[in-house]
Amino acid sequence: MSRNIGVIGLGSMGYGIAASALRAGLRVWGADINQTQVERLRGEGAEASDMAEAALDAVAVVVLNAAQTEAVLFGENGIVPHLRPGAVVLSCATVPPEFARKMAARCAEAEVLYLDAPISGGSVKAANGQLSIMASGSAAAFDAARPLLEAIAETVFELGDQVGAGSAMKAVNQLLAGVHIAAMAEALTFGMTQGVAPEKFVEVISKCAGTSWMLENRAPHVVAGDYTPHSSVNIWPKDLGIVLDIARSSSFSAPLTAAALQQFLAAAGMGLGGEDDAAVAKVYARNAGLTLPGEG
Repeated sequence: MSRNIGVIGLGSMGYGIAASALRAGLRVWGADINQTQVERLRGEGAEASDMAEAALDAVAVVVLNAAQTEAVLFGENGIVPHLRPGAVVLSCATVPPEFARKMAARCAEAEVLYLDAPISGGSVKAANGQLSIMASGSAAAFDAARPLLEAIAETVFELGDQVGAGSAMKAVNQLLAGVHIAAMAEALTFGMTQGVAPEKFVEVISKCAGTSWMLENRAPHVVAGDYTPHSSVNIWPKDLGIVLDIARSSSFSAPLTAAALQQFLAAAGMGLGGEDDAAVAKVYARNAGLTLPGEG
């Protein structure tokens, strides 16, 4: 039973995971390059001792990408050599399926279990322990991870015993999510050119067939002129890039994904990379000479 939990990466998602695990009564160790987040978590009850010296049953890796995942698992200060046999790694970042399989094989060499467990739901659901997790791995990995999964997720999709299936499903989800955010920004600003105020756009379209979860979640950020990053613009060049890499390897054309990617790249090029991903609307607004709410 996974009672001693490490969480590596205490950004908006990782911090929510750690806090949810604490509320569930698990012992939690947190690690992040931002020591302020580590101290904040300790103030909420996390352990103060060194994670590498803890007898961890499970460690959730909630970092940005494949390179960071590999570094925290097997780099100079990687956690895997410090884990006991039978401990489980939950790899939560969006990564290519083949990368997930390679990490699982390296963990197996150290007698550590690996659960390919990308997450979805955003920072609010992470904080509330209501994530959706697209998971694949051995029955032993699922069993070892069960207490942590129950603490942090509303829904765990068990996608089989082959590592990589979770990451493949996450790529499908990210394709849709990225395209939906870009489509929301395009539709909202297109409406403005026709005299449709952003707040009226949200009121009406959120009740019509053209809505999506991303529209209902992100368009209010534009209306409020608040681009505090819950999920940043910089996430999407990485995630949609992974989708396109997988598509190319399968000889699959993904033109909508490519178009959405260009808009996020344009937003990053405007210096908006650290803003909420709803800021992709600023690309459309700039090109159309529009003034979004909150902009003088």
